[in-house]
Amino acid sequence: MARRPAPPSSSPQPVTQVPRKRDGRSARAVDVREWASGIRLSGFAAIMLSLVVLGTWVLVPSIGTYLEQRQRIAALEQSVQLTKEQIADLERERTRWDDPVYVTTQARERLYYVKPGDVPYLIDFDLDPADLPPEQQEVSDQIEERPADWMPQLLRSITSAGLAKSAVEAPAK
Repeated sequence: MARRPAPPSSSPQPVTQVPRKRDGRSARAVDVREWASGIRLSGFAAIMLSLVVLGTWVLVPSIGTYLEQRQRIAALEQSVQLTKEQIADLERERTRWDDPVYVTTQARERLYYVKPGDVPYLIDFDLDPADLPPEQQEVSDQIEERPADWMPQLLRSITSAGLAKSAVEAPAK
């Protein structure tokens, strides 16, 4: 069943033109209002559409809450797993401390305990020469007094701190 074009009216109708084909024939013009008026919405379709919109409106926050709770559960399960690993490490450490040989070794290394009759040897300066700190200058026994007036120096320090644009100057390159 072919559709008839709408009768001409005084108000302009929106018309969408289809471009011409290559062989020179023009395609038929499509009237948007006529096409839109051909869409029929039954009562059943309107009810179903409103139920879909209502269901979406109700379920989206619930789904968001569900996903957020799943993420929290996963984070807590990971935390529980880490805690179980820490507990296992501490239990291994406790079983080590139950061994008298381990306790004796720790007492010798950490606290420098020795058994009666043993001779302890402590080696000083067993570091590499590169790891040794540089030698410090000797501290003088005499007190030196420097002539300075502290009030102008304090005022200069306060004014320079107040007028500074930044607290720390950038390093020079």
